[in-house]
Amino acid sequence: MPKTYNEIYQASFRDNWSLPAMTNYSSGVTYSYAEFARGVAKVHLLLDQLGVKPGDHVSIVGKDSAEWCMAWMGVVTYGAVIVPILPDFHGEDIRNIISHSDSVAVFADSSHVKHLLLSEMPNVLATIDYDTLKSYPDLTSLESARYLDVERLFEERYPNGYRKEDVVYAKMDNNDVILINYTSGTTGRSKGVILTSNNIVANIIFAIQQEILNEKGDRVLCFLPNAHAYSCTFNFLLPLACGAHSFILGYSPTPKILLKAFKDVSPKLILSVPLVIEKIYKNVITPKINKPATKMALKTPGVNRLIYKKIGDSLLEAMGGKLDQFIIGGAPLNDEVGKFLTKTGFPYVVGYGMTECGPLISYEKPKRYVPTSCGKPMKGISEVRIADVTEVDGQMVGEIQVRGENVCKGYYKLAEATEQLFTADGWLRTGDLGTMDKKNNLYIKGRHKTMLLGSNGQNIYPEEIEERLNMLPGISESIVVQRDGTRLVAVVRTDEDYLKAHGLTSPEALADHMREIRAQLNEMLPAYERIQDIEVRDEEFEKTPKQSIKRFLVK
Repeated sequence: MPKTYNEIYQASFRDNWSLPAMTNYSSGVTYSYAEFARGVAKVHLLLDQLGVKPGDHVSIVGKDSAEWCMAWMGVVTYGAVIVPILPDFHGEDIRNIISHSDSVAVFADSSHVKHLLLSEMPNVLATIDYDTLKSYPDLTSLESARYLDVERLFEERYPNGYRKEDVVYAKMDNNDVILINYTSGTTGRSKGVILTSNNIVANIIFAIQQEILNEKGDRVLCFLPNAHAYSCTFNFLLPLACGAHSFILGYSPTPKILLKAFKDVSPKLILSVPLVIEKIYKNVITPKINKPATKMALKTPGVNRLIYKKIGDSLLEAMGGKLDQFIIGGAPLNDEVGKFLTKTGFPYVVGYGMTECGPLISYEKPKRYVPTSCGKPMKGISEVRIADVTEVDGQMVGEIQVRGENVCKGYYKLAEATEQLFTADGWLRTGDLGTMDKKNNLYIKGRHKTMLLGSNGQNIYPEEIEERLNMLPGISESIVVQRDGTRLVAVVRTDEDYLKAHGLTSPEALADHMREIRAQLNEMLPAYERIQDIEVRDEEFEKTPKQSIKRFLVK
């Protein structure tokens, strides 16, 4: 297989020329590999006209689409560095990232240009609509770029049409930086992660070796943001590397919309965050298995296996009937949900990663996956160790640290943060706490920054308490915080539909229900983890694109 990023895509576009590459599911517009490559070539011509040089930084912000992906690919294969910005970022954050990243050009869609101000983008020569490849004159400082006609430039450059042999991309070294990805973490502010060709290629090669995707024509449904490393690498870059076909959803991924899209697309691979499958379990599956007859049958040996298999088969059918892997990332899967899915034979796996690793750290094929783990380290790509260990409930828990081909160079223009990211002997500090068993299965305990210290010195992992709480009736999501140094308090968002259906909308009824929930929860917990109070929150929790609650905003 080609060794550098640009070599991979130069070869793939030529080899898969006539195959479908990407579809905007919301509009039904499909681009073949040939058409996608032509779009990439137009971006090259545009960047050349702007005077963009290899190594220059170019930002992109807007709604996911095939056109977004063409612009992204065009920047990197030209030899520049792409700076994708999550479309849900606030306007001020978008402008700050463009400025901080020293971007000389910006690709944006019509709904995001309203956030941009030329006066706050001192290095930007032009702002381009990635759907039309036309500039926004009021956001373009280079006079000659205000009315560029890319279609005319393309016809002049390729008078006989754009052919396979015209796909020639910039020479690069595997250590060359191709991506600065600004994170959106749950415990702090965004930092620009510097990723090289080698970091991304390592992830792609590993995924192909593990047969996550490896056949021409395989289908993927993308409903996570491609400006985030998880979706970008495996929903966008991986399919294009092996001749697969990616469908960009283009809608808000509600369960109803997703189920229709699953049936229409019949994907082989689905990447998800835990929230999607947890909602399906809580709102669709749980009411069915709680029926008296089903409960009785699930207690009957032999019969229960048939019921679990039937549920697993119905889940596969609901997801299009061709699903090979349902990969969950971004956060741990609820233990109860994971155990249930295992009994049904549903082909799920929980992986683990972070933007700083481009993003994968551990994974295992569904048939070999150990429930509650997050797979094994990437064999041949990277190593994982558990450092600074202490014994917790009979387990040796410590910080998960990584080194290998997938590990980033550091943070852009943040020397102190980069120094803190690595140990003295060169391992990346993930900030996550975990354990590893004798077979190298990795288990996450929680974030180092979110770990709480009990009154008697016990380590308390709030995520484990939240996982149990979120499965109780009437609770949608929660955060466990520590007040006054000792009191554990759960801040919750309620399930309004459940409360209305059970007549729990009055303040008195809601208060009584919360007391019952607290009692149920505390029965499941050791004494030092028990909750003293539950606070009901009216407004939504602010979340990252992975749908993790931004914990640092919850006081």
